[in-house]
Amino acid sequence: MARERIETRVEGGIVNAPDIRIRELLGGEGRAPWYRRMLSWIAFAIVAVLAVVAWWWSAQHDAAALPRFATEPLTRGDLVVKVTATGTLQPTNKADVGSELSGTVARVLVDFNDRVKKGQVLAELDTSRLADQVSRSRAALAVAQAGLRQQEATVQEATGNLQRLQEVARLSGGKVPSAAELASAQAALARAEAAVASARAAIADATAALSADETSLRKASIRSPLDGIVLSRSVDPGNAVAASLQAVTLFTIAEDLTRMKLEVNIDEADVGLVREGQRSTFNVSAYAQREYPATILRVNYGSTTKDNVVTYLAELAVDNRDLTLRPGMTGTASIVATERHGVLLVPNAALRFSPDAQATTASGGTSIVSKLLPRFPQRQRRAGAEGAVAPGARQVWVLESGRPVAVAVTTGVSDGRLTEVSGDAIHEGMVVITDQLGATK
Repeated sequence: MARERIETRVEGGIVNAPDIRIRELLGGEGRAPWYRRMLSWIAFAIVAVLAVVAWWWSAQHDAAALPRFATEPLTRGDLVVKVTATGTLQPTNKADVGSELSGTVARVLVDFNDRVKKGQVLAELDTSRLADQVSRSRAALAVAQAGLRQQEATVQEATGNLQRLQEVARLSGGKVPSAAELASAQAALARAEAAVASARAAIADATAALSADETSLRKASIRSPLDGIVLSRSVDPGNAVAASLQAVTLFTIAEDLTRMKLEVNIDEADVGLVREGQRSTFNVSAYAQREYPATILRVNYGSTTKDNVVTYLAELAVDNRDLTLRPGMTGTASIVATERHGVLLVPNAALRFSPDAQATTASGGTSIVSKLLPRFPQRQRRAGAEGAVAPGARQVWVLESGRPVAVAVTTGVSDGRLTEVSGDAIHEGMVVITDQLGATK
């Protein structure tokens, strides 16, 4: 059977179609050259690399758009709330010794830091004038006593005269003496008895004057009212002392420096935390590295206002057996107001933190495809699904799937840095958000 010959023009030549089909069937020179197949694989690889790079860039861009947060874990421990106050050290009992008399100081018998006993003479005034007054008062008393004896003798005389007249009248049957003579004798006796009473009153007056002068003479010797230590002396021999309604302080005596008190001013914002019997420690500038123990003795109800700041005076008992503390030193006290042991503690920054609205709705990452697809509105979550809290309740924020979620807590005491918290949804080690740092750059 004869084949029909078909001729095809290919760029200046004639190629038989059957020959082309034969070569294609035999797989010879009809296959594409190797370099054409390699270019296809290279193009595919380039496309794949570009796709990976685009995905990585998209992921990095989405991650950079997410906000970053500073977090801290919930810890369990002890919480101590302290109140700090400043004041001065004072003796538990202190006496300011002055003079009730005016005069010139003759002698000063003690000096600073001397230990004195109750009744010991500290200083003496010039007693010349006072001694003269005592002598004059004694003489006046002697005169009054002599006058009493004289009047008593007059009474005896008047009594005897009256008795004789009465006896004569009895023997004479009332004829003699006359009634006038008897009345005169009776009046003389009455006057004598009155003179005796007056003499006795004069003696009492002279005795009182003598006692007053002797008391003034004794007070010329200024004595210590208690056992203690001389803290200050403001008088020297030869100084003139003028007595007035407000006695001048010559000596200051502290009863016992082994027991002292620290008087501190408690701010009105902290006075509700301070009570009698609470423990405290304090330090002074002279021994900055040493802490002294103290105990609250009393918190005064009366207030003091200075520069519009209201404070209340509190007294702390201090043991000063080694006598390292001195009156007038400034002490800074740290009063233990409240102690909690083994409680959950959260930083105060976590209680103050509130995330931006964008942070609460940001997702953990989006793809290029998801960006191209339309977003449908999400169904509203149930109340409490994200840890929503009731109005007015305290809350902390935690991270769940990269999003901040509120958790309700009940707060307790705080020391200004950490706060005691409790709640069913929190536990030790839970990471809470303390600050929002913003998106990565």
